[in-house]
Amino acid sequence: MKYIWQNVVQGIKSFCNINGFSDVALGLSGGLDSAIVAIAAAEALQGKHVHAFMMKTQNTSSLSISLARQISKLNLIDFKEIDIQPIINNQTCFLQSVFMTKPKSIVLENLQARERGKILMSFSNQFNYLVLACSNKSELAMGYCTLYGDTCGGLAPIADIYKTDIFELAKWRNSISKVLPEEVIIRPPSAELSKNQKDEDFLPPYTILDKILKLYIDKKQSIAQIITEGFDATTVNWIVKRYNSQAFKRLQMPVSLKI
Repeated sequence: MKYIWQNVVQGIKSFCNINGFSDVALGLSGGLDSAIVAIAAAEALQGKHVHAFMMKTQNTSSLSISLARQISKLNLIDFKEIDIQPIINNQTCFLQSVFMTKPKSIVLENLQARERGKILMSFSNQFNYLVLACSNKSELAMGYCTLYGDTCGGLAPIADIYKTDIFELAKWRNSISKVLPEEVIIRPPSAELSKNQKDEDFLPPYTILDKILKLYIDKKQSIAQIITEGFDATTVNWIVKRYNSQAFKRLQMPVSLKI
């Protein structure tokens, strides 16, 4: 874990130095991935050079807001809360008039992610901040991300780290000094783009997903070989099919740090 952490911290620092950025910006959701990116950035650049934005909607829980505040306070990060629900409401009405029918739920979910991306890029233009994308390797493999939304930015610091390893990294870093509330680590992962949404509503549990992805991506095993490892055939086939069908999203990701 120490090796991974040092690579993320030094990677952010080096990338900013090479490209002439003194400050970075990111969306701080109260979830684990953005927390880890924010903490690593604060360690690399000092908290005053990290600008975190909690861009809440009607789907954002009070717990997420509280956790984002705590993470910022613990790491001396510049923090701002922005209510984007009025913008989402206006866009929803506009799209309904253009579509001449109610927008699908996926449209409304992605609107939130893209509005956040637009705001972050606006701060980047205005103040010359480097925007950090916070997606992990598991999400990107499954395409569980929004193009031009949470995937926008100039650098993706944890895009080469699986979700289960992010959990372990967080526990390890917190054991050295408290940089995030324990609840960030133990709460069920959620994008909070719809009511009561959980990652496992759309994906297999990360403990299973990551084992299969590591065999397929890292060890180059075939579907048949993975199944012989004891995994459910239907699950393996679904994951591999999904991975291959989402390649177009991965091709459009910002630069990622290689861990």
